[in-house]
Amino acid sequence: MALHDQIEDIARDLAEAEDVLFLGRGSMFPLALEGALKLKEISYIHAEGYASGELKHGPIALVDPTVPVIVMAPHDRLFDKSVSNMQEVLARGGKVLLITDGRGASESAGHVWHTIVMPETPDLFAPILYALPAQLLAYHTAVAKGTDVDQPRNLAKSVTVE
Repeated sequence: MALHDQIEDIARDLAEAEDVLFLGRGSMFPLALEGALKLKEISYIHAEGYASGELKHGPIALVDPTVPVIVMAPHDRLFDKSVSNMQEVLARGGKVLLITDGRGASESAGHVWHTIVMPETPDLFAPILYALPAQLLAYHTAVAKGTDVDQPRNLAKSVTVE
């Protein structure tokens, strides 16, 4: 429940943003895409997911104090590279929401806007676990904005095959 309350508090701040970037490396990249999609679909905030290694190739131009950057980075073999990306964002006045485990949180303490600490888990299961805070962030951000999360506008519930 503490994690849920923390995410709800962060979402109130996130609801003020017009744009949000999600970054992920390795198995976290598809999750960055999914997190951005969910936020976009139900809160109507422009959100984009990127592979962290692509930050310098376009998305970095969008970074400023009004664009939160959500970094999904368990403390794994790629963590140091994610820290480098976070430093690039911070150097440009950006604010970072880091979703990581205890080891990652302790290494980045005091440098990020917010940290959501997840349990340590094997790399194989991390994307499943890290999907939860991404979905809760989208949900609570939409609620904070007053959108109807049960009836997103312009969202089709079927796929047209031609």
